Amino acid sequence: MIPWIQLDTATSPGAGPELRLKRRGAEFSIMLGAIELMNSRLSGSEEALATLVATRLAGRPKPRILIGGLGMGFTLRAALASFGADAEITVSELVPAVVAWARGPMAELFAGCLDDPRVTIVDKDVAQVIAEGTGRYDAILLDVDNGPDGLTVAANDRLYDDGGLGAAKAALRPGGTLAVWSQGPDRRFTQRLRQAGFGVEEVMVRAHRGRSGARHIIWLARKG
Repeated sequence: MIPWIQLDTATSPGAGPELRLKRRGAEFSIMLGAIELMNSRLSGSEEALATLVATRLAGRPKPRILIGGLGMGFTLRAALASFGADAEITVSELVPAVVAWARGPMAELFAGCLDDPRVTIVDKDVAQVIAEGTGRYDAILLDVDNGPDGLTVAANDRLYDDGGLGAAKAALRPGGTLAVWSQGPDRRFTQRLRQAGFGVEEVMVRAHRGRSGARHIIWLARKG
């Protein structure tokens, strides 16, 4: 079996466990301490985060999309494939090393998508970007810290509490969609979305493309 090789490390937000980028042949893994956050073999649900939103925004001119978390770029590449040439896609990534990995060791995986003229990368906490974007976005796509039940940084919880949902709603245009990826279901979060005034769909998707792999959850919350 081909062994894993550690390529680089980075300090995670909040000075928690370090992030580690590893490679085994053509496969990449990003670890948080001993926990695997993402793997290049598992992209189905991250892609669905973008494609499900694109379906619901079909026909909307010049859509403005905010993606929270670059990761391995699965959601970004799916958004670029799903939205037209007039889209504006902003990616908020708090860890500069993740962007450096996308342009360096994982450049082949990203296939130049960071240089697409529709894409803007901002080195900010996505909560700050949301707070600064009142009425700006047609969709906000969050794949941050394993979903509402976070693993990495306690501060990320504020994205998913009542205040965070209120800020996201304020940043959306009428009829816009807040899409949230999670490793698993969370009834309390579904309830919070409804209490915040969103119309809520809860979609189960597979980690792998097709019908195999773990089941993940995507909430699609529409602003009226």
